[in-house]
Amino acid sequence: MTTTGEAHAEAPPPGAGPWWWGRVRGAVLDVSLGVVSAVECGFEGARFGREAGIPEAAGVVFGVLAGSVLVVRRRWPIAVVLVSIAVMPAQMGFLLGIVGLYTLATTELPRRIIAALAGMSFVGTLIVTFVWLRQDMARGNLTFGDWVIPFASVTTALGLTAPPLLLGLYVGARRRLMESLRERADSLERELQLLAERAEERAEWARNEERTRIAREMHDVVAHRVSLMVVHSAALQAVARKDPDKAVKNAALVGDMGRQALTELREMLGVLRSGGVHAERLRGAVVPLAAVGAAAAAAADRERFGGDEGSAEGPCLSELDALIGQSAAAGMVVDLSVEGETRPYAAEIEQTAFRVVQEALTNVHKHAAGAKTHVRLAHRVSEIAMQVENEPPPELSPASLARLPSGGNGLVGMKERVAALGGVFVSGPTDAGGFRVSAVIPAA
Repeated sequence: MTTTGEAHAEAPPPGAGPWWWGRVRGAVLDVSLGVVSAVECGFEGARFGREAGIPEAAGVVFGVLAGSVLVVRRRWPIAVVLVSIAVMPAQMGFLLGIVGLYTLATTELPRRIIAALAGMSFVGTLIVTFVWLRQDMARGNLTFGDWVIPFASVTTALGLTAPPLLLGLYVGARRRLMESLRERADSLERELQLLAERAEERAEWARNEERTRIAREMHDVVAHRVSLMVVHSAALQAVARKDPDKAVKNAALVGDMGRQALTELREMLGVLRSGGVHAERLRGAVVPLAAVGAAAAAAADRERFGGDEGSAEGPCLSELDALIGQSAAAGMVVDLSVEGETRPYAAEIEQTAFRVVQEALTNVHKHAAGAKTHVRLAHRVSEIAMQVENEPPPELSPASLARLPSGGNGLVGMKERVAALGGVFVSGPTDAGGFRVSAVIPAA
């Protein structure tokens, strides 16, 4: 919280003082001013009673009542100024008039009202001073020239009216400015808190997205190879005694795939721990999760397809034959058909198309082992389409003996990949009892 906000929060709220005062010290100040004004007007009321020929006690009571009006200056400033103007002919209420004008000028009343009351006070002071000086000259108490009377009247009226009025206007403007700045600071503080919360939400969303991406990459890269290992192991178990030569071949394939899978896992886990080449460039800084995810996928693809450090763009459609060959080696009958003119696409498009076919074949190994599978790839003018459809699996086959676990994330991952590129993904069972996976990705 800002300093302005702290000061504003620690300040007593309006209404904490008695009656209409916001603070107790404001009430003490107004009561003190009211007492001083009542004492002043009481003495002047006694003098006014002697000169007017009325009992002095009546003049004192009148003066005390008039002076005590200053207590309500914050609640009714207009009434205080009007009372001060009304008692001017009795030559009392100087403190009442000065403080009343100051309080009136600090309020948010319309300027025309403040100007009208200030003008009335000025005129009243001018007339009373002029009459009082003329009476003193007539009695012989003053021996100045006639020109002194208007000059002294104007000077006195300005002295008793202009300073409190200008000071009140300044204090009121400054007070409103401080309140505006405080409100603006509080508003800015709330906006900053809101922005911080939104930034935290965006960061959390980005972290979740990258975690999902890393999990999807690891699933796509490792699950296929591990699935083939399990299928080969089941076949090895089935033919171990009947065909030793085939059993040895399957065992060698399982060993090779296991070593490759371990290498891929080691590469990805190493990248997740240190950030790979990104960690060297950042010199120990925290590696962004997005960079880790990209590096993990690139490292796994580089190890999987035998690329070097500079060619880490991931799999492409030209490697579909090798992918299908791996499934065929595991005993799956796969039919690949390509329509349209083959042409290069963006790396992310080819990688997504490859992953869709790869994951679909992995699902066939898991859920329909031994079933004949048809892979269709269509190169169209503005899009590329792929379809992987398997027939119903045979009831008994060596591959069907392998029970492969499924987390249910394969189809979700494929749909997320295709949707990220603006494509359409559809999957579901066929009427013949098989399963079909279809995807269309824009070529742009």
